[in-house]
Amino acid sequence: MRMRSHWMQGRNAVFWLGLMLSLVGCDYWPPALQAQIEQMRSETQTLAMEKAQLQGQVLDLSRAKQEFQSQVEELSRMNREKTAMIMNLQKQLDAVRVKAVKSMSSKATQRKAATRSTAKSSAKAAPKSTLKAPPTKKSVSKGAGVR
Repeated sequence: MRMRSHWMQGRNAVFWLGLMLSLVGCDYWPPALQAQIEQMRSETQTLAMEKAQLQGQVLDLSRAKQEFQSQVEELSRMNREKTAMIMNLQKQLDAVRVKAVKSMSSKATQRKAATRSTAKSSAKAAPKSTLKAPPTKKSVSKGAGVR
């Protein structure tokens, strides 16, 4: 029984020692492990700085995107306005062209009518003027004297 108690005492001692070490922690770090930890810390800091830079760039790009989006919306609105103005001007131009064609055609028909009426009146006036013209006395007297 003594062996058993001795063995129990050793087991209890190891248990308590392990418990105390787990609570207190171990301050011994192998040099290779310490080097790896330092390397990872420096990489973490580097990555944190890069992350901050990238977040700043993302923020700048987001602002630029918003500005460009607002410019695109403004240009689209202006484009719609200009398109409406162009269509309105096109309609006005078409209306003016139609009026111009109508006025030119009416002037042309008036000219033709005026030309026709003056041609008819001059054709009618010419025979009347020859018929109305009195015969000259010389031709009458010459004809009477020759007989």
